[in-house]
Amino acid sequence: MDYLEFYGLREHPFSNVVDNRFYYNSKQHADALVKLKYAIDTRKGLAVVIGEVGSGKTTLARRLLEELDEERYEAALLVIIHSSVSSEWLLKKFALQLGINDVKDSKVEMLGQLYRRLQQIGEEGRTAVVLMDEVQMLKSREIMEEFRGLLNMEAPEGKMINLIFFGLQELEDVLSMDVPLRQRVAVRVKLKALSEEETMDYVRHRLRVAQSPRELFSPQALRAIYQYSKGLPRLINTICDNALLEGFLFKKEEIGEDIIRSVAVDLGLDGTS
Repeated sequence: MDYLEFYGLREHPFSNVVDNRFYYNSKQHADALVKLKYAIDTRKGLAVVIGEVGSGKTTLARRLLEELDEERYEAALLVIIHSSVSSEWLLKKFALQLGINDVKDSKVEMLGQLYRRLQQIGEEGRTAVVLMDEVQMLKSREIMEEFRGLLNMEAPEGKMINLIFFGLQELEDVLSMDVPLRQRVAVRVKLKALSEEETMDYVRHRLRVAQSPRELFSPQALRAIYQYSKGLPRLINTICDNALLEGFLFKKEEIGEDIIRSVAVDLGLDGTS
């Protein structure tokens, strides 16, 4: 037996793997989606989402991608996993993500291919969108200038390509490497931590999705989860997952504040380490 069986859960409710079924549509996330869709549909060109570690940027990016209907949008998500990225590599990724076969090695030829592909997408009545996560890792003036070059491609109805950047606060500094690019940010969204009420609702929401038959956390435990997580979804998940495991080991039908406090100490979230 593991804690799923003990608590009557169909699946793990607090995994940090992005799963749109568990998406929690807080007011700020709902507002962010409206703003980002507006930027895309009006072909503004560049929108930016900034938030601290664990605030739900990647979750929001995946949700936005899921909501972009393939019949209306040519959309792709590119995650930057290291900082040693060249502008040629990035352009090639863009070309592949937008459906270009046999991408050329020459930057000039690649840009020509991208232009023709974006033209084709527009003629089909669709909108080209590239979502990029962890953009703060691209600490290169050359790459920022490349983005500006892509945004120079225009059609009568607006920009031929829409870029949505997701990143940490340092993304502001990266954009400042090319002031004209920073000035082109048409929509800027800042994700904040969840409130205490939202944190409690978030926990209950994820338990409902996992088909929990009852409340598993006491009201005091929920307040403690907010206290130690500071409303950051990633930390909420980690605390709750560990608390359910701890509760199972001690055969606790309900998770109390004492278990949350113990887990917070083990995770180094109590401010003593």
